[in-house]
Amino acid sequence: MPTKSRKSAEAVDRPFVPKVLAQAKTIARQYQVIVHCEDDWWYGRGLELPNILGDGRSVGQCVENTQEALAGYVAYLLEKGQKPPSPSREGTRTQQVNVRLTAEEKLILESTAKRKGFQGLSDFIRAAAVESAK
Repeated sequence: MPTKSRKSAEAVDRPFVPKVLAQAKTIARQYQVIVHCEDDWWYGRGLELPNILGDGRSVGQCVENTQEALAGYVAYLLEKGQKPPSPSREGTRTQQVNVRLTAEEKLILESTAKRKGFQGLSDFIRAAAVESAK
């Protein structure tokens, strides 16, 4: 069975520096959390970091757990010297793009956006495009 090197094990098993974690929590609290319910269980993900997930029995617990996961990832980015994404509400959008769709394509996109917890088609398309560009 392969074993982890001592260095990689320390990177995973140690707590974050308190100052870094505090900064990460401040940043993560500004992120938007998108939630949806499935079988009486709530699931959340970050709008700015859509691959960071959380869940819970209630909306509040789900948001709290998702924000905790977001803070952990932001702390990781900060420790690695990387810049975490800016909160989406800080972005000033000055450009508009029009896309023509068939009625069926629009229905598919709208239902997918709703299922994934987006309030609108624009946010869903923007988040999908930004994520695929990474």
